[in-house]
Amino acid sequence: MHLKAGCQPPIKANRRKRKSRNTRDQQGSSSGKNPAAVGGIHRIAEMAWLGLAKRWLPAQLLLLWILTNISESREYLSVPDAVTLEEFYKANITITSSSPVNQSTVIQLNVTYSSKQNYSSVITVPEQVLLPVGETAVTFNVTSHAVGQVTTYLLSNNTDLNSLSLRIHFMVVHSSVLSVINQVIGWIYFLAWSVSFYPQAWENWRRKSVVGLNFDFLALNLTGFIAYSIFNIGLFWVPYIKEEYLKRNPDGIDPVNANDVFFSLHAVLLCLVYVSQAAVYERGGQKVSWMALFLLLIGLTFALVILFVAVAKQITWLDYLYYISYIKLAVTLIKYVPQAYMNFRRQSTEGWSIGNVLLDFTGGTLSILQMILQSYNNAGIASNWFADLVLRYLIDHLT
Repeated sequence: MHLKAGCQPPIKANRRKRKSRNTRDQQGSSSGKNPAAVGGIHRIAEMAWLGLAKRWLPAQLLLLWILTNISESREYLSVPDAVTLEEFYKANITITSSSPVNQSTVIQLNVTYSSKQNYSSVITVPEQVLLPVGETAVTFNVTSHAVGQVTTYLLSNNTDLNSLSLRIHFMVVHSSVLSVINQVIGWIYFLAWSVSFYPQAWENWRRKSVVGLNFDFLALNLTGFIAYSIFNIGLFWVPYIKEEYLKRNPDGIDPVNANDVFFSLHAVLLCLVYVSQAAVYERGGQKVSWMALFLLLIGLTFALVILFVAVAKQITWLDYLYYISYIKLAVTLIKYVPQAYMNFRRQSTEGWSIGNVLLDFTGGTLSILQMILQSYNNAGIASNWFADLVLRYLIDHLT
């Protein structure tokens, strides 16, 4: 074959082109300017965090479920945890046994706390009651006198009954009607906070896009509600932890109700819906920032460390739940910062549902109103009204 001057064989020319491309690829890779590699690492970090989050909740819930069997016994007494009475009112309180007692049982009512120096000025309770042999229940009378609160522990001479101590927290208020109004207000703001998750999910579905919804906010919010769910489940369903709380707080009542458990689990479910929408809808190139991933890693590491410490019995399970709640508190303090900053940077709130904000604001306003009404209705119970108001506000806004 004859070639013209200045021309190269086709095979050699192709080899040189491939060699040149390989050299450029190696230089780009060594200089750290390969965006595909960086993006791949970032996606791996996101998937790793989601995997840890999904594994973390079931593991914690399984552990708490196992703990529920610690306090079980064949025979036990039950009483109402809390009794609310209006001033100058009489009521019947029933003590129930899980099965007929095999001997006459004397149950002493030992007053351990009173908001006033003389508990009898708040309420009159008997010193002891008798549960006859073969019976499963006994009823005694109480009479309220003035606004205040009294805590009494029930002690039995029957060794066959559950060794866990029982207690009744009596609260005397100005008006039972106002107590009902407070409960209604509580359910309204509970519903407002619960429904507040849906406008954002609807907005994402309508637009088929999550552009405008900050991914750092999603990641932090999910982690916070997982921690909050663990705290609520432990204090609501695990008898051992509930008893530990009551021993440590003889003048308090269980801070977790059924609606708290439902709200936190419902919030976790809706946060997972947000995450699934972020996975399938248009995201505009958005991803969880390295800073958020670093903070989440710290939180998960902290949770695992205190879990091992609790399993080793270096701290109580109640303290473990308190430490878990600190994760939720920390998340609550910072989770809105990325969303607010992104709104400011974009000079737009498009993609961020106003319905979410309005319902959240409504729930918070009603929560404050409830605290004010409770403080009036329970006048004389709290020694520092303002401190009590602030404390309740912080506790309620953990949700």
